[in-house]
Amino acid sequence: MKPSYAEHPVWLRSRTSDLDVFSQIFLHREYRGLDALTDVDAVIDCGANVGYASAYFLSQFPSSSVVAVEPDAGNFATLQKNLKPYGDRARVVNSGVWSEAVGLVMNEEGFRDGREWARQVRPARAGETPAMNAVSIQSLIELCGTERISILKIDIEGAEFEVFSSPAWRDWMDRVDNVVIEVHGVAAYEVTMAAFEESGFHTDWCDELIVARRPTLVS
Repeated sequence: MKPSYAEHPVWLRSRTSDLDVFSQIFLHREYRGLDALTDVDAVIDCGANVGYASAYFLSQFPSSSVVAVEPDAGNFATLQKNLKPYGDRARVVNSGVWSEAVGLVMNEEGFRDGREWARQVRPARAGETPAMNAVSIQSLIELCGTERISILKIDIEGAEFEVFSSPAWRDWMDRVDNVVIEVHGVAAYEVTMAAFEESGFHTDWCDELIVARRPTLVS
């Protein structure tokens, strides 16, 4: 039987949102809508937080590899700890996902409840020194080194609007078989669903997540 928990123990920081994320992913299993997939190879985890979703995928799909992207320094340090036991099956990228290569900073104005699971990036303003260079999904696909991406997970605290409102998504969508995404706000929902509709993806809800599948993969 495939594991419902991570194959390896994971780190949880006290007095943070880590316990809430752990509960969502390992107890409520919010990614269970993908459990029946077979032949899962490359996975991209955009907005990896501390790595619980990545650990879930690596455990659920023993032949998979993951590229996990997280901009927040504190989250990223714990992400590294949680994915280290998976060796070269997991690669981590300390950056934010955007539609193009721009300089980003962490948004300190606060998003949602302002806790560790709600860390948000924004483009650097005039006079600001960027904290990181954004990565695009196209560049992450190239980093994977595979022709196709089995699962693209996106939970990037509103930046999905930038990803799907830019026409750049058309450059990579045909290389992705399944997308699982949490959208934040009406505008992000509208552009995301428009992209799925144009691409012919079949969509379902699994708790707060939209699961989009390439039509040839829907039985």
